[in-house]
Amino acid sequence: MTENRFSRRHALLGTAAVAGAVGTGSAASADAIGRPGGGYARNVEVVGYSDLNHRPGFKMAVRQKRGRWYLYLGHVWHSGWTVLDVTRPARPEVAAFVPGPENTWTLQVDLSGDLMVTALEQIFPNFGGDPEAPFADGVYLWDIADPVRPRRLGHYRTGGAGTHRNLYPGGRYVHLAAGMPGYRGNIYVILDIANPTNPVEAGRWWVPGQHETETPSTPRAAQDGHLTSPNPCCASGHQVSLHGPPYVVGNHAYLPYGGAGLVVLDIADVSRPRQVGHLSFSPPFHAQFGVHGVLPVPDRGIAFANSENVTYAEGPAHHASIVDISDPANPYLLSLFPEPVPPPGAPYADFATRGGWRGPHNMNHHQHHPDVQPQGGLFYLAHFNAGLRVYDVSNNRLVREVGYFLPPEPTRRYGPLPADQLVLQTEDVVVDRRGYIYITDKNQGVWILRYTGPKPTGA
Repeated sequence: MTENRFSRRHALLGTAAVAGAVGTGSAASADAIGRPGGGYARNVEVVGYSDLNHRPGFKMAVRQKRGRWYLYLGHVWHSGWTVLDVTRPARPEVAAFVPGPENTWTLQVDLSGDLMVTALEQIFPNFGGDPEAPFADGVYLWDIADPVRPRRLGHYRTGGAGTHRNLYPGGRYVHLAAGMPGYRGNIYVILDIANPTNPVEAGRWWVPGQHETETPSTPRAAQDGHLTSPNPCCASGHQVSLHGPPYVVGNHAYLPYGGAGLVVLDIADVSRPRQVGHLSFSPPFHAQFGVHGVLPVPDRGIAFANSENVTYAEGPAHHASIVDISDPANPYLLSLFPEPVPPPGAPYADFATRGGWRGPHNMNHHQHHPDVQPQGGLFYLAHFNAGLRVYDVSNNRLVREVGYFLPPEPTRRYGPLPADQLVLQTEDVVVDRRGYIYITDKNQGVWILRYTGPKPTGA
């Protein structure tokens, strides 16, 4: 086990095993975010860093093509997508930047084979968006047979706020978290891309109370695992909106539905999704994004779930959890992840009061892709102002933290968040099958890491 607060040099160059300088072409590019005495690590080493040409990244996807490795990134403060060549993780190189439409969030990417799907969304006002400005909505579909020259094939328009986080596991259907006209919050839309130049809707589902013709009300208890109607959409502090990605395993779709909790659908008939299961998390946990993400692992009969807390105020707790889904109609809570503890010597007593958003955000989602490390006994979670956290989840009932990485604090503000003070905000994590870990931050580039701690003995 190794635990240390590392120097500026270690933050930028990693351990002596890493050959060469880190950054986009030179150590100087990484040096812009360094700070003496910044950063902490336990059982995680720095391999590389790229400032992405000063465009902080957000959601990511990774693939290998013709012997080279590519990381595809959406951005939080810039419209467009970056292709980062990470064949040599210690020397990542920006291979391409594809500009996106004006006044549009291009946060998220997913891909399978030579097809990439990217989200288009109206920018939230607290992220600097102008509610009156025109924007592009829906998704773009891209041919990425040439990895560094994406070629746009089609555009599906939602007609509403756009899409937030989507799933493309390959094949005929894309699964969207979509802001559609006539609904409060995002709903589930299944997109048929048999002809990627002309994608069409195949089916949709929403929580009762989301449609504008329905009356939202305060929450009522679920009956037989099903959401009652009317439902808690937008009432009593609940925000019922599908964050996504909707995660599909066989004929079941697992939906992280904010204040409505975890919803399980039967989508054997994609034109008529049917609810079969439900697990509420709010209360006791906060309701804004009570379930922000879900990752089912069917061979273990479990799913990982977590909330997202996007406030700066004290309030109900957030969570990261393991859920039993051996019977999709009757999911139940198995265990909760331990709360991160500040490292020795940190100048704050806890992460709840250190500034910025706190709590879990994204996990290593892209399990449908062969170039992503399969979910086993280690679980990787981006934890906002607590950086990257690594957990041993080999025992479903006893989750243990085994590593972490807190980057040096950012020194340049690229956007209005975090609103209270400029602190690290780790956003997303992807782990490739080589074992390299990629994390992004609101006001930094992408860090490339490697876990060096003990491996779980079983799962």
